[in-house]
Amino acid sequence: MYDLEEQEKVDALKAWWKQNGRTVIVAVAVGVAIAGGIQGWRHYQKTQASNAAALYQSMQDAAQARDVKKVRDAAGQLMEKYAGTAYAPRAALIAASANLQGGDVKSAKAQLQWVVDHAKETELQTVARLRLAGQFLSEKQYDDALKQLDAGHAAAFDGLFMDLRGDVLVAQGKPDDARKAYQAALEKLDQKGDYRNLVQMKLDALGG
Repeated sequence: MYDLEEQEKVDALKAWWKQNGRTVIVAVAVGVAIAGGIQGWRHYQKTQASNAAALYQSMQDAAQARDVKKVRDAAGQLMEKYAGTAYAPRAALIAASANLQGGDVKSAKAQLQWVVDHAKETELQTVARLRLAGQFLSEKQYDDALKQLDAGHAAAFDGLFMDLRGDVLVAQGKPDDARKAYQAALEKLDQKGDYRNLVQMKLDALGG
């Protein structure tokens, strides 16, 4: 009787395996593939981050040495090969500053726009927008400047955005609107900050 029961169990197991064995094998294979893929992806990310960090450090050294060419080359590699890392947008901001100092405004604006389009951190996008708006103002492209200032940005930069908006409106010959922008900037800026005094001077100069 014992042997008969065991045989029935074996037969039942065979029947179940015949029906479900392929599914089990596929599930195990998929699980192994996923586990291997996760480990591989983690290794890839770690390698990418390590390489990007080394390249970013070399770019910072070049920036301190005022070697614009090395800064451009390193930033270009970071933006192309390591765009998904946190180093790429920071490199683009540094390269943009170097290019502006070197008179290459076109490249600087392209790098700032790259940060706006690709950076995952709102603060970095905000800095890029602020710099772009300032550059557009210097080029008397007032509508483009206001477009950047109208875009979403980190709340901590509200005062700076309103201040620059006031500058654009003054340049457009709109003192009343500029006055409102400066007043809004004063409300957002740190009450004890030195920058607030500069905005107050601008507002006083408008009178009214």
